[in-house]
Amino acid sequence: MPAELSPIDTAKFTAARRAVDFVQDGMKLGLGTGSTAAWMVRCLAERVREEGLRVQGVPTSTRTAELARDLGIPVVTLDEAKWLDLTIDGADEFDADFNLIKGGGAALLQEKIVATASDRMIVIADAAKEVAQLGAFPLPVEVIPFGWQSTKLLIEETLVGMDVLDRQVTLRMSGDAPLLTDERNYILDLHLKRIGEPRQLAMTLNQIAGVVENGLFIDICDMVVVGHGDGRVTVRDLQAGLAEDGRVNLDDARNIFADLGE
Repeated sequence: MPAELSPIDTAKFTAARRAVDFVQDGMKLGLGTGSTAAWMVRCLAERVREEGLRVQGVPTSTRTAELARDLGIPVVTLDEAKWLDLTIDGADEFDADFNLIKGGGAALLQEKIVATASDRMIVIADAAKEVAQLGAFPLPVEVIPFGWQSTKLLIEETLVGMDVLDRQVTLRMSGDAPLLTDERNYILDLHLKRIGEPRQLAMTLNQIAGVVENGLFIDICDMVVVGHGDGRVTVRDLQAGLAEDGRVNLDDARNIFADLGE
């Protein structure tokens, strides 16, 4: 563990630490995937260890499942849990209406299934993830490998009629081979630069044969917790229309890693 966290890691930890405050004893939780979500899992494990907090976690990827188990968080499947009280996850972008782009970590399918099977979803992010309009981050679309090039062509043709600034579509690679998701599917990244009508685009993409799911999360997120590099944190509740500012003790981050022997 470095002596000082970078500003971006500080922001991620700050958001994660504040979001975990919303977890209550006995909850069934969706555990997100990505670098910010990894901070959340560590912060949750600290509460489990120090407070005896009883929770069940439903991970959104094999990576998150391994981390949660290693840190002592009880893990169950979504089928075992059936329904969740809360999901906490990161985002690649979010706008003022809490519409999201997710899937930079190639876990968008499980992330969306888990989030929509929850009473509430909290997104944790650093301030750079907030945008006036979605689309600067490439939009991931998960497709089945069979006929993926035909699916790609259909997506490109569909984008001609959409309110987007660019229409480049690329296959996400892992070295020399296509990246495989946990469900053994491919990811097509849509480099759109600007998405004028995210709701329309999300619905249209999912009607294309071969598309499994897209990374636009519309009307799913209820709260955003934004962390800053100086330890400040802002909690925004969409339904209540409120924003609350606070601060997180940054020594807690070092304590988490010290306790884990890292």
